Amino acid sequence: MRILGIDPGYAIMGYGIIDKEGSRISLAGYGAITTDKDTPMPDRLKIVYSELMDIIAEYQPDEVSIEELYFNTNATTAIHVGEARGVALLACSNSGLPIFEYTPLQIKMTLTGNGRAEKKQIQLMVQRLLALDSIPRPDDAADAVAAAICHSHCGEAQKRFFRMK
Repeated sequence: MRILGIDPGYAIMGYGIIDKEGSRISLAGYGAITTDKDTPMPDRLKIVYSELMDIIAEYQPDEVSIEELYFNTNATTAIHVGEARGVALLACSNSGLPIFEYTPLQIKMTLTGNGRAEKKQIQLMVQRLLALDSIPRPDDAADAVAAAICHSHCGEAQKRFFRMK
């Protein structure tokens, strides 16, 4: 199974693709979609959508894991990130992909066993779990890979839960 992980953002949207065969996971690719701060917001969202559709076409994932939003300070930033997240959900939905959503707490717990883990701890676990020489960069890409790994561990339970509803 191929899983696309997404770390939502409008300036930088991280993505990571992993392959899962049995209990083994491997990295298929990662990167970031970036938009220029001087580009009008509607055009930035169009870039995010278009580039994400290209990534989906190139890697042909089976499922998507996307991080849910958590903001406690800047409402304007939260709204813009929410818009970009909506565009990502639309691209995945239009591609017919099953979408699974995880909170930052769930991702941290799954990768480290600690819901209060620091970003560096998550990145090191991504590196170790995938036996990489270095941590994926930028940080947003590492976060997206972490979301994909979380789904590789939790996805079956979540699928059973949703079938019961």
